[in-house]
This record gives sequence, C-alpha cells and structure tokens, in this order.
Amino acid sequence: MIQSHPRISKAVIPAAGLGTRFLPATKATPKEMLPVVDKPAIQYVVEEAAAAGLDDVLMVTGRNKRPLEDHFDRNYELESALNKKGDAARLAKVQESSDLATMHYVRQGDPKGLGHAVLCAAPHVGDEPFAVLLGDDLIDPRDPLLQRMIEVQEQHGGSVVALMEVAPEQIHLYGSAAVETTTDSDVVRVSGLVEKPAPADAPSNYAIIGRYVLDPAVFGVLRKTEPGRGGEIQLTDALQQLAADEKVGGPVHGVVFKGRRYDTGDRGDYLRAIVRLACEREDLGPDFRTWLRRYVTEEMQQP
Repeated sequence: MIQSHPRISKAVIPAAGLGTRFLPATKATPKEMLPVVDKPAIQYVVEEAAAAGLDDVLMVTGRNKRPLEDHFDRNYELESALNKKGDAARLAKVQESSDLATMHYVRQGDPKGLGHAVLCAAPHVGDEPFAVLLGDDLIDPRDPLLQRMIEVQEQHGGSVVALMEVAPEQIHLYGSAAVETTTDSDVVRVSGLVEKPAPADAPSNYAIIGRYVLDPAVFGVLRKTEPGRGGEIQLTDALQQLAADEKVGGPVHGVVFKGRRYDTGDRGDYLRAIVRLACEREDLGPDFRTWLRRYVTEEMQQP
C-alpha cells in the first residue's frame, strides 16, 4: 500500500567548505564557482534541484562566499549591456541562473562538518522533509537520481540516501551502508551506516554519494550528535541513529544509482568531469573530440 507523505519543495546545498584541495585557485574564489566548461559547478547542482521540482533552495555558506550570492542574483548592468548589443543568446545565459529557483542563504560560521551545516538549515526547513545536495557530485540530467529519491521518500517516508557501488579499495573515501534488498531492484533498506571505514570494516561496497532526502527528525538527532570522524559532526552518524530506530524518524532507504556522475571533489576528477561534459556538448563536442583524439594518438606519443 502506497503511503502519503508531505511533498518536498526545499533543497539545502552546503557550500561553506574552504576548497583547500584547489589552492591557490580557491584563495579568493569559492571552489563552487570554479567553471565546469562554461558554468560554475554550483549552477549544475541548483539546476538539478529545480528540475526535480525543488524551487526553494537554501545555500549554507561561509566567509568569502559572496560570489555565490552574486551569481544567482540579477546583474542589471551586464544585462543592459548585452541587451543593447542585441546579444540575446548570452543575455539568456546570464538570466538563467537568477531564474532557476528562489534562493536563500545562511552562514555556517564555524566549519563543524556536514551534519552541522545541515543543522543550520533547521529554521528555514521547519517540519518538512527536504533534500540535501552536495556540490562535489554532479549528476547527469539524463539520469534523474533526485526525482527517484523523492518518489521513494514519498512512498515510504523517513529518509533516503543515494548509493553507488564502488571498488572495495575506494570505500574508505565514503560513508558505507549495510543494506537489505526490497521488492524494487534499485531500492534497498539501510540498516546501518559507517563514515569512511577501512575496507575490512566496511559493511558493504555501497558508498553514500552526495544526495539525500531527509526527514526533519534528523535535526533533533543532529543536535545531540557528538563530533565524530575528523572532530566534525557527521551527517552519517545521525542517519545511523535513524536507521537503528525508525521510531525516531521513519526508515532509511537507499536508491542505488548506476547512472552518470561527475566527481569534482579533487583536481583529477574535476578535469575528467570537464572533458566528459565538453565531449558530450553539441556545440563543443565534435571539434573537441577530434582534437582530443589527435592529442592522445599523436602529440602524447612524442618524446
């Protein structure tokens, strides 16, 4: 029997990190504003939220993150200049980011971890289920992961995490989930979670990637969650408590994702994401793929 749960309309995007892996580029520029082809990474994330019907977006920021607010605001001087030039195509691109969703901002203050960043959203979210999207994971719009997670949450209630199977030697980079199968091939029941375990201690090779749909009960758990790995308040630790006792905030389910995901969390993966997305662009792909083939087969073979 399908249950009825409140419709989700709010998304929370934690964006208070220092971006130290991308220094010196991020000394004065937020890492979320680094371009992926010709759009900042954060715009892909907001576009994903909007495509899933989440038109109320709260960004949790920190110091030196003002460019994020400026990017999603109107720029009347630039728009006027483009309008006078008759450059309708670029004008549409400039206006696109400010028309995606209703944007809100709150500062995290102290960098106390992802769990603390999510807790900063409590006054805005209130007593409603909500989505959390991490900016390091870009999900291809042809693979609507977030929509599927919302469907699962609306059916079962509780919270939903996105899972992806990774190689055993990579699981220490993620949170790991202990899972039980369900009648849906892409949905599992989560019975336990461990943040960045050693491969020998991981309950499975199912890694949590940066998409969550959360019951508001998580706020009460986070307020009581002690700092964990890295001395930070871990969202994974709070979800472990919810999974262990569904009376607190309903069950925890996982959607197993097998689609296209672009990881911009480190320099190598960031470059690979740019290459993959550029190759798939209709306006850039043909010429870029031709150059890339020639570069790999000819120029890289030279001593």
